[in-house]
Amino acid sequence: MKKFRKVLDGLTTSSPGGTMGSPSCGSAAGTPTAAPTPKEIDVQETLVSENFQLCKTVRHGFPYQPTSLAFDPVQKILAIGSRSGGVRILGRPGVDCYCQHESGAAVLQLQFLINEGALVTACADDTLHLWNLRQRRPAVLHSLKFNRERITFCHLPFQSKWLYVGTERGNTHIVNIESFILSGYVIMWNKAIELSTKTHPGPVVHLSDSPKDEGKLLIGFEGGTIVQWDLRAKKADFRIYYDEAIHSVSWHHEGKQFMCSHSDGSLTLWTLRNTTKPFQVTFPHGKIQKDGRKESCKPILKVEYKTSRSSEPFVIFSGGLSYDKAGRRPALTIMHGKAITVLEMDYPIVEFMVLCETPYNNEVQDPYAVVVLLEKDLIVVDLTQSNFPVFENPYPMDIHESPVTCTAYFADCPPDIIPILYSIGAKNKKTGYSHKEWPIGGGTWTLGSHTYPEIIITGHADGSIKFWDASAFTLQMLYKLKTSKVFEKPKPGEGRAAELGEEDPFAVQMVSWCPHSRIFCVVGISAHIILYRFSKYDANTQIVSLEVRLQCEPEDIITPSENENNPCFSEPGSHSPQPHHQHPLSPGSRTPDGAKDSIPCLKVKDKMVRVPPGYQSDLVIQLLWVDGEPPQQITSLDLNSAYGLLAFGNCNGLAVVDYLQKTVILCISTLDLYGATDPYQRLTRSPRRNRQSTSEHCMRGLSNFYSDSKKRIRTSYQSLTELTDNQQSIDMERSKSPTSVHYPTSLHNDPRILPEPVASLRASHCSPVFYLLDNESRENSFSRSRSSSVSSIDRDTKEAITTLQFGESYGRKSDALPTPCLWVGTSLGVGILIPLSIPTDQEERMEDPVTVGPSGAVQMLKGSVLRFGFLDCNGALIQSPYEVWRDLNAPEDPDRPRRRKLVHFSPSSSQDAFGEGHLAIVCSERQAKVFLMPSQSCLFVHNITESSFVLRADVVSLCNSVCLACFCANGHVMTLSLPSLRPLMDVNYLPLTDMRIARTFCFTNEGQALYLSSPTEIQRITYSQEMCDNLQEMLGELFTPIETPEAQNRGFLKGFFGGNAHTFDREELFGEAAAGKASRSLAQHIPGQGGVEGMKVAASGAVGELARARIALDERGQRLGELEERTALMMTSAETFSKHAHELMLKCKDKKWYQF
Repeated sequence: MKKFRKVLDGLTTSSPGGTMGSPSCGSAAGTPTAAPTPKEIDVQETLVSENFQLCKTVRHGFPYQPTSLAFDPVQKILAIGSRSGGVRILGRPGVDCYCQHESGAAVLQLQFLINEGALVTACADDTLHLWNLRQRRPAVLHSLKFNRERITFCHLPFQSKWLYVGTERGNTHIVNIESFILSGYVIMWNKAIELSTKTHPGPVVHLSDSPKDEGKLLIGFEGGTIVQWDLRAKKADFRIYYDEAIHSVSWHHEGKQFMCSHSDGSLTLWTLRNTTKPFQVTFPHGKIQKDGRKESCKPILKVEYKTSRSSEPFVIFSGGLSYDKAGRRPALTIMHGKAITVLEMDYPIVEFMVLCETPYNNEVQDPYAVVVLLEKDLIVVDLTQSNFPVFENPYPMDIHESPVTCTAYFADCPPDIIPILYSIGAKNKKTGYSHKEWPIGGGTWTLGSHTYPEIIITGHADGSIKFWDASAFTLQMLYKLKTSKVFEKPKPGEGRAAELGEEDPFAVQMVSWCPHSRIFCVVGISAHIILYRFSKYDANTQIVSLEVRLQCEPEDIITPSENENNPCFSEPGSHSPQPHHQHPLSPGSRTPDGAKDSIPCLKVKDKMVRVPPGYQSDLVIQLLWVDGEPPQQITSLDLNSAYGLLAFGNCNGLAVVDYLQKTVILCISTLDLYGATDPYQRLTRSPRRNRQSTSEHCMRGLSNFYSDSKKRIRTSYQSLTELTDNQQSIDMERSKSPTSVHYPTSLHNDPRILPEPVASLRASHCSPVFYLLDNESRENSFSRSRSSSVSSIDRDTKEAITTLQFGESYGRKSDALPTPCLWVGTSLGVGILIPLSIPTDQEERMEDPVTVGPSGAVQMLKGSVLRFGFLDCNGALIQSPYEVWRDLNAPEDPDRPRRRKLVHFSPSSSQDAFGEGHLAIVCSERQAKVFLMPSQSCLFVHNITESSFVLRADVVSLCNSVCLACFCANGHVMTLSLPSLRPLMDVNYLPLTDMRIARTFCFTNEGQALYLSSPTEIQRITYSQEMCDNLQEMLGELFTPIETPEAQNRGFLKGFFGGNAHTFDREELFGEAAAGKASRSLAQHIPGQGGVEGMKVAASGAVGELARARIALDERGQRLGELEERTALMMTSAETFSKHAHELMLKCKDKKWYQF
């Protein structure tokens, strides 16, 4: 508990984080006011450092760059390895676990210890790892690093503790799974092949034990050699030499024949009776040409040969298509009897695996599904139906259906919003899926006690928007919105795509959503904004379009003014702008020299359109071309449903739109926010007004700022940067966009998730926060001072609008009551407060114009302003006012007229707080400040970082209190108390190596955050200690105790005549007593942190330990009970046998031999 008092007697105090030497540090302009100021602020801060802890929670989406696949047929869980060393383990919906190898080496192969709760991974750094899956967060138990040989293939027989490891040299080693130590038993390649063979057989590409005899190991070499090795006799039973390279081998369950796939697109079937030549050779996709030769085919990378009780065997393989058919998609082929089915895939096949009913390889397999891992998707095919439908995937594997360009995260949403979105989205779901249950149903998951409605919104490069239900650590798509439907489809050779080489003209830059009013706003890369309203009914609508000319032009250089202290505005009441009207659409408009002018980038549909239930477009706002120069991208946006206003800005200026009256009420350059008395020499740019009806005097009052305040703005910024007027550098920067767009591209604006490092440092004219990295500057550019890393931005004199926030505040010091205001933050660290005059009566609101008053407050900070937030004088968060949702398309009810219902959170709503004002939090790239309104006194200052800068900042609620959460470019995640700005947490979490993270990182309430960890995955994290403590119960359980199915009774005759050799003892062959020790230099054993000690450390306190001990005790008691029952059964059986034997003896004892 932290309690503090601040005495406000005209002097500005400061926190330990910084000092302010002037009593008017946050003052705007004018003379000191006589407004009543409280003498004391008494706030009790409840948040302390113990409330915070940072940890990852869950990862959603498709594993990026997958490499391998494994399935446990008893536990029914699936594992996917990736190129970055990650392993995703999936079970029933809700059971989704992500593990990461510390080395980051690619996962080459995965092997489950079937029904044992363990997983073996083989990585590209030639290391084997054993993962313990009997805990909610798997950990490595053992690791084994091979020093002299490279691992190429692994095989673990069912219910065996000895792992066969094939290497690039052609040798086969054997590893004890329990101790993770190499056996001295080695199958050397030169012993496996004939001595007369002159060539090396190549790396081991296949290992498997014979279904007929576990003591026989089949070894496949890449060069085409196959050897069956007798493990007991330590010699080869037979050797096969084939002239085509081998990719995979698959046994028939009886162990009498096996099938191989080859590099020429052929399948060969071999029988053990005659290994001199293949029993059958087929080219499934190789047709005979006119000249009698077969078509050349691609390699068959994998084949699986599975038998079925009720039908003919399945032969399933990937690849093998003919080279002649260009453009043919990758395919999986299913051969079932004489029928051949080719399933074409959208992406290349990485791996596939056939799911069978039994884990035993010597029983009829009865395949029921095949899991196909593609480069960018995971599908499961139902083999039990003749048309082979796919199962509906319950996991969110299609996040990347179109590249994600922006994200938004909303926790603790209104409870009714998720069911409504789901009901609308369910109407558009695809059909044709298999009716059977999803076959990967392992693990257990229950809805935790700490759950609340959460929604994640993703914007995509194709202009689509997806709403996801993110409650309880799950992710399920609710609703999809396509923003491109608002526009006419660009014709080839026309529009923005042709002019600028832009491939994704509808790409989403940012979104703004009010869950209470259900108003949704989308900003696109083509400098367009679409406002949507939600309706349960379909409607015929005409899309309303507004066009805004927010483009600047170079003018004369203005030198410092000598009369900068003179005010230049009259009475505040005379500065209301005239509403803007819609510009006539003129797509062909050009200037005399042929340059585009006064036309938007996209053409809105001008006819009546039928819109389905859901989000329906209400207004489209587009910025216009000017003299052949495209509009600058929009860098900031905010909307308020209670005010009916929408504000947006870019590096040229600010515009405010009344979306109820469909008019522009303000369009002004950033420089004009200061008026005409700017005392600093720079290139001024102002919006052209030749085609707009902006009043000349609408914002003259904004020039009434203190001159010392303006000097302080420039001084604080010049200490970080160097301001120059270099038009050539501006033009050069404009021509360097990595997306071939000839105007500045910012971090928020770039529509693509960049899969590779960007080739050049790209500075943005929109905000110093946003820029891209090259390879050389990745490691250090984000940790440098911005004065050195982005000097090309800082030399540009454009001042971008970086953040906007509507809210109830005090526009001037003399204000006694709060009024609607717009807070504007710029890239030069300036926070400007613009008061608004909005009619309160509903009829007047739809007819009378909204007026904008002169600014009454300016705050200065270091670096670009990122976020505004508001607290009352008791330290509680003040929410923005909103309008309660009403369906505009609903049938009219004469008894209940449809009226707007507004909800306000005024800082003076209670009588006790009247006159106290409120606290305004302003956070920039480097600094955070807390101001008291309306006096505009700076109460607290904290310098967040000196060596880096903040990328994302949010005022969030946590544990019934509020704090300021920040994510810095150097990877630190920090939280500060409010209002005192005390550091509560500072964790070096994530070094920023990809601009994707910076563009998509976002905080939300209840201590949660997320970012796009790869182009296909969303990583969620928490910074709440309470959530970290409860994380174990919220995650799914991977392992559930299941009794291993018993092997089928093979019958007396089948076992007697050539059945499986059950007497095979691997321990006797591979143990240290028989095989000796392996060379120490061959492999190094590395104990993992997931052993018993590591599990104790990773456990969540004593409760978890007790729970595990109780479970273990229960399991032990259950096993003892089962043992006791079996013993009693055996005793009963023995007594029965003894009784029958005694009866038989009494019956036969007096009989002669010939009487039998």
